[in-house]
Amino acid sequence: MANITTWVLEKVFITADYLLYGETMKIGIIIYSDDSETVWNAFRFGNFALAEGDCVKVFLLGKGVECESLDTSKFVVTEQMRMFVDVGGEIFACGSCLKIRQSDGSEMCPLSTMRDLYDLVKECDKTVTF
Repeated sequence: MANITTWVLEKVFITADYLLYGETMKIGIIIYSDDSETVWNAFRFGNFALAEGDCVKVFLLGKGVECESLDTSKFVVTEQMRMFVDVGGEIFACGSCLKIRQSDGSEMCPLSTMRDLYDLVKECDKTVTF
């Protein structure tokens, strides 16, 4: 119980520091879905956080590396991705996941490693998954 309480208090103090002192938060987004709506919303969230002044990185894992091929008439994923990159967001794509799909990545989604995913999780204040 004490460990949980300590963890909660640390998170509350970290959040309070951001609110009180206007510091930016580092947010990591891990996308492992190939559902157009889910991926579209993940990048919308990333774009919103960037607009709030936070630093945001996205790591594509598993089916998530297919995101550049998920555009539909309702959910134009690549448009959200392009906006994300254009305003300073960074995207990383799992190299092994790309190789399984006979892909080399792209300019927008460069081939990355487990080290990149580890660093993202370790360095970010908050990490969310889609």
